[in-house]
Amino acid sequence: MDIKAKYLGYELQSPFVLSASPISQDIDNLIRLNDLGIGAIVLHSLFEEQLIDEQLELDYHLTHGTESFAEAQSFFPNYDEYRLEPDEYLELIRKAKEKTNVPIIGSLNGTSLGGWISYAKQMEEAGADAIELNIYNIPTDFALQGDEIEDTYVQIFREVKTKVHIPVAAKLSPFFTNFANFAKRLDYAGANALVLFNRFYQPDINIDTLEVEPKVSLSTSADNRIALRWIAMLKGRINLDLAATGGILKAEDAIKALLAGANVVEMFSTFAWSGLDYLTRLIKDLQKWMLLKEYSSVSEFIGVMSQERVPNPSAYERAQYMKALMSFKFH
Repeated sequence: MDIKAKYLGYELQSPFVLSASPISQDIDNLIRLNDLGIGAIVLHSLFEEQLIDEQLELDYHLTHGTESFAEAQSFFPNYDEYRLEPDEYLELIRKAKEKTNVPIIGSLNGTSLGGWISYAKQMEEAGADAIELNIYNIPTDFALQGDEIEDTYVQIFREVKTKVHIPVAAKLSPFFTNFANFAKRLDYAGANALVLFNRFYQPDINIDTLEVEPKVSLSTSADNRIALRWIAMLKGRINLDLAATGGILKAEDAIKALLAGANVVEMFSTFAWSGLDYLTRLIKDLQKWMLLKEYSSVSEFIGVMSQERVPNPSAYERAQYMKALMSFKFH
């Protein structure tokens, strides 16, 4: 039974991909996942703030004793405790390429158009097979219009594509006025894949201390539905690979995403909950389902439940909204 998948121009040994997460900081984890059958590995994100922070530190040492203000560095968070520094990140890419035989995808997380994206070129030179660009921006400027935000995103992708020759994927949130149009714009801008969807950081409020607290919540299977919907509607309408992420915990979740049209699924929470060896269970459950449905390869069923291939295309649109509400029973 063939469970190989194709993504970003590479043939993967399975459609299961490790998403950007702390798991990738330990090279032993990557070796283990490689041996278990992971399709590809997205390294944890290198943040724009880290690159700015590194430049500020260099500036400080070069100008120490002049009228510079070292306090400026305090404007940026201290990532030392849980993030590799840029040079260490490049070394991790080199080690991962040496110790595994699956595609290694670097991850850049930023908000602005600037010189930081030139770091993409260094990732390529270190051996990265592709780059996942995660533009994490929550606009708070009341004067900033939606088309300006989209224009900045498109500019960033065009700029990155001029720096590198390896594939570039866009990891996005669903928060756009017309996501279908924006996906098409990124297609024209040269993106090679869309990763749907990013889960933004959501702070919490402690009612005892009256403080705003950072909270990271692992996803559940219910979180994958918006990705399923948009992947199904985009499949066949744009010339990009599609990856589902967020809420892919079980083989059932992965199968749904592939049926909708995803080339691969990116996963983290399930490994955090169940350990790396759970990948073996995912692969076995996928093969069991394929045997039951008489599919000999993953490629045979990718997209068979996309909007353009189902008997009732409106099932993915507003027409079914009232029907879904009317069918709900309160107990």
